[in-house]
Amino acid sequence: MTLPSASSDRALSIYLTLAQYPILRMRIRARMRQELFARGIISAREFEAEVREKAMQSQAREGLHNPFQEETVNIWEMRLSRIRSHLTDFYFAYNMPHDLFEQIVKEVLAERGGQVDDLLVSFNPELAPEFMLFEQAQSLEQMEPSERERAAARLQEIKVVLIRRLISDQLAYINIAKEWFAVADLAEIKRRKIGEGKIGGKAAGMLLALRILNEVADDQIKASLDIPISYFVGSDVMYSFMAVNGLLHWGDQKYKPEEQIRTEYPQIVEDYLSGEFPIDILEELKMLLNDVSNQPLIVRSSSLLEDNFGTSFAGKYESIFCPNQGTPEQNLNDLTKAISKVYASVLNPDALLYRRSKGLQDYDERMGILIQVVQGERYGRYHLPHAAGVAFSRNLFRWSPSIRKEDGFMRLVWGLGTRAVERVGNDYPRLVALSHPLLHPESAPKEIRRYSQQYVDLIDLEDNAYKILPVSEVLDGDYPILRYLVEVDHGGYLLPLRSKLLSDDTSQLVLTFNEMLRRTPIADRFRKILNDLERIFRTPVDTEFTIRFTNPLEADSEVEIFLLQCRPQSRMQRKEARLPQHIALEDVILATKRMVPQGRVEEIRWVVFVTPEEYFELPTTDERAKVSQAIRHLNAALRDQTFICVGPGRWGTRNPDLGVYIGYADIYNTRSLVELAGPDIGAVPEPSFGTHFFQDLVEANIYPLAVYLDDEGADFNRDFFYNTPNRLDEVLGGVITTPKCLRLIEVASFRTGHHIDLIMDDERAQAVAFLAPDTEPKAYLLEDE
Repeated sequence: MTLPSASSDRALSIYLTLAQYPILRMRIRARMRQELFARGIISAREFEAEVREKAMQSQAREGLHNPFQEETVNIWEMRLSRIRSHLTDFYFAYNMPHDLFEQIVKEVLAERGGQVDDLLVSFNPELAPEFMLFEQAQSLEQMEPSERERAAARLQEIKVVLIRRLISDQLAYINIAKEWFAVADLAEIKRRKIGEGKIGGKAAGMLLALRILNEVADDQIKASLDIPISYFVGSDVMYSFMAVNGLLHWGDQKYKPEEQIRTEYPQIVEDYLSGEFPIDILEELKMLLNDVSNQPLIVRSSSLLEDNFGTSFAGKYESIFCPNQGTPEQNLNDLTKAISKVYASVLNPDALLYRRSKGLQDYDERMGILIQVVQGERYGRYHLPHAAGVAFSRNLFRWSPSIRKEDGFMRLVWGLGTRAVERVGNDYPRLVALSHPLLHPESAPKEIRRYSQQYVDLIDLEDNAYKILPVSEVLDGDYPILRYLVEVDHGGYLLPLRSKLLSDDTSQLVLTFNEMLRRTPIADRFRKILNDLERIFRTPVDTEFTIRFTNPLEADSEVEIFLLQCRPQSRMQRKEARLPQHIALEDVILATKRMVPQGRVEEIRWVVFVTPEEYFELPTTDERAKVSQAIRHLNAALRDQTFICVGPGRWGTRNPDLGVYIGYADIYNTRSLVELAGPDIGAVPEPSFGTHFFQDLVEANIYPLAVYLDDEGADFNRDFFYNTPNRLDEVLGGVITTPKCLRLIEVASFRTGHHIDLIMDDERAQAVAFLAPDTEPKAYLLEDE
């Protein structure tokens, strides 16, 4: 090893030498200070006093006078660090021989791992600048194992500080992340981060899940697992954007009345979309677009509270696809508008009212942004994944007693995963119980076909647009993985596709995913992945993912799994109850044996009922929107009462032709949402579990139920629902014009001195809502778990 020759300026010589050792220079300077203190050149106390004095002098030269009022703490600490380094070089250069400096450098290099005492220098990691934290942490990690053990506590402290600054300040997350992330992982996050602030919950969960699985999963899973190319816009950029564009006056939106929040949101979106980004952020976004070339992107919310333990914020904020097929200027404009729209969604009514209901209104909810390359393959003019979906480690709603809850389930779709997580209204994903992956919720081939996926979400590369198209319009015989996705309807029975489709007629193809589940290890791998993550997170989890077939033309293709998200699974409070041995038929209000959860709702005094016949007779979407508005007012009016909602088709659907469109903010005070299906009522309710809407219900302990009126064992007391007084005008009179199809039933008006108890027993797969006297002891209620 040869060091640079001594310069005529001794301090400059030391500075230039240390510049060649960006990681070890902290250790070298620590050893230099030890020599200065040991030889009496200056004491440690005098040295630090001079550092602070010269730091304040430098502030004055730069026009500042108070380190705590005019300069942030981390900038002040950075100033101290740099002054400390310069003073170390100066005192050593003019008080020690240069060969001693060379000797110290050689010794530190020879030690490789170094001496831990040299690195435990006197600075506060909580206040130190990030570059200093990374330098010391990397030096500690490079030590020999015996020395590194002595520095374990210091390294852990620095990692926690970095996790808190870069990723998340949620303690439940930090407690897990600190055990798994290496400093190199955190450095890679910093390298891909744009602007200041944290990367937020969605990005945090994805990165931690991958890090855990790369350690604990078996070799096959490790080889098949990855995440998309990802970039992170720090959460502080949102405030810079608001300041630059005069949007800070919207910051108090969360404290306004609900109607004002709803009324002003369109203006907020308009204001945000007209905003411009700071020049430095624009330059970094241009570099990002240059790096990814013309690959499609998705701009995803990643707020500080998102995907947290107990509050997932599932579906509350925007995620926007950017096809990225235009000119550089157009692509940059599309990307910035997408980010602006995600920022505006922080103030959307559903998110603000969700925060209010969870006691999170006062939290400083800043929005990080996760920008990812959209996983998928080009197929003609389209870009889409081979499959996508969401997977849960616990199956809360079983459609067969043989299904094991602890093995979890998936919602699986062809194309982009939007249909798997949103209740789109006109479609059905494939529900997969991971313990029995080939077991459909439906038994008859006709029903399997009816409740199969009919539409596909994709990127149209030629039109530079995100689109939703009929499956039959996109799928044809040349699709490379066709045999894994479909079965052929032979008029009463379904069979796998055994040869190449020779015609363009795809009308008999049914998306069942059976061959994928039968011929690939997807189900087994997800069982293991979810089990590992649940064990480490110490709570059930759910993940979003895409799937890619690596060699689809071979007999048994290998698959790759791309994790998009991982978060704690929303869970209901488990309430134990047993169905009474004998319930008189005249006491039964409704009953079902379809996909029953475990729980109970006691002393129901009110029932909100949307009459199917009159609802579907409403002539316009605007008329049906008035039903949703009235339910929203009822939700507020009955907030101190126990009530349930019963209506036709799908609660929460985007399509009001298939059910009542409501969001979480419209019904969060109810205790159950009951969906009716049957002759002349409309579409059969698609099980909502696994969707963002379902997760809202679970977190709020709102039980979803479906009553198929033509099922054996189903019951629906028409006398109760149709021949009772309608109390709607009494409760909402003067507040809103009440729709004719909406009824508010007071239970006591049907039978004086009674209420309704709703008992759901998942082991017996039966739920019954029945009348119970107000004064009678309830022997069927058990202690909650």
